[in-house]
Amino acid sequence: MGRIRGKWVKNIAKKLIEKYPDKFNNNFDDDKKFIESLKIIEDKPIRNKIAGYIVSEVDKRKIE
Repeated sequence: MGRIRGKWVKNIAKKLIEKYPDKFNNNFDDDKKFIESLKIIEDKPIRNKIAGYIVSEVDKRKIE
């Protein structure tokens, strides 16, 4: 069983995907570096949670 992500993580990730749809893929490290380059999230664990959720969302959208 996995951990449940907070609603705020999901909201931020979805907004970033809408704003930069072509910048994200299913590679965690690339997504993490891009989020870091935006300079909007300074906290490393939060940045990693958002990048992880973005990876799972991109995978879901590719399947559909």
